[in-house]
Amino acid sequence: MLSKAKGVLFDLDGTLLDTADDLGATLNYLLNRYAFKPVSSTQYRLVASDGVYPLLDLGFKEQLVNYDKLQLRQEFLDYYLLNLAKHTILYPGIAKLLSAIETANIPWGIVTNKPGFLTEPLLTNFPQFSHSRTNISGDTIAQSKPHPAPMLLASKEIGVAAEHIWYLGDAKRDIEAGNAANMTTVVAKWGYIKDQNACTSWQADHMVEDPLQLLEIIKQASRTKINQL
Repeated sequence: MLSKAKGVLFDLDGTLLDTADDLGATLNYLLNRYAFKPVSSTQYRLVASDGVYPLLDLGFKEQLVNYDKLQLRQEFLDYYLLNLAKHTILYPGIAKLLSAIETANIPWGIVTNKPGFLTEPLLTNFPQFSHSRTNISGDTIAQSKPHPAPMLLASKEIGVAAEHIWYLGDAKRDIEAGNAANMTTVVAKWGYIKDQNACTSWQADHMVEDPLQLLEIIKQASRTKINQL
């Protein structure tokens, strides 16, 4: 029996936003600068939400040891900051999901491991996020997911007890953090998941194929009249 959803929290990259093409374009900019071959979207999508170093590993491969990784990381971040939303889009159905839960007076927010100096300007490109009650970034506090502390801070900021919050994410660390915080956890199967079969072992409460499926499950569990479907 799923608990009533009195609040909803979301991961960002791979859950609300498809950011992979801007991250991939940034990687390919660096690779071109250092005379390496570009990587395809099929390749970079598998590590898009894992952070800068896995992307550098993907592009530079064994040659990465010959470069200053900190310098490359900074060059990556500098370029990405200037090109945050050239190709980034909302996943289909996300705008409708957010509108519907707002109509049902269910507070919502974002908990991401993306650093704040990237999260905040990225969110401003999408008016759908203007009603988010909290935006917790990877460096908002000392701990980041899979630690439950960011989840509990978000719970406090949206004013809903953790056991009444649903958390949606596309990575194992998301589900681990939500479970550790005693939230209802949901896998966003449209995200950056390397092995669709592996996520069945993450011990999530639910897995959904698209955002509107989540909306229907929330509606059923909450017995809330949501008119946006």
